Amino acid sequence: MARFTSIPGIPQSSITDEQAFMISTIKQNLELLIGTRGEDDLQSKAVLKGDINVNTLSRQDMSQLTAKGAGFTISGQNVVSLEDYDKLRQNVQTLADDLAFTRAVLNALIKQLKG
Repeated sequence: MARFTSIPGIPQSSITDEQAFMISTIKQNLELLIGTRGEDDLQSKAVLKGDINVNTLSRQDMSQLTAKGAGFTISGQNVVSLEDYDKLRQNVQTLADDLAFTRAVLNALIKQLKG
């Protein structure tokens, strides 16, 4: 969690109007970035490294296709073997599981970024 200190008010003496304007503008922008300005929707609030707690993804389970396209010719038609069909089905399921997990992590990250 980020820690910020309060920003003191702008001194009214010993600086020019231009300097006061510049300091005031910087103060307002910093308060918007740290979320202390009172902005209702917090659209200007910065996302900090401490706000993100999604871990990096591990290596995906699907690394290569195990199905080889092996089959037989029956009555002039190419037919995949049951063993190869089952390998392909397992490959597709593993890939679908990897994709579902990746989507869940990505959605969690988006939710954290949006606040």
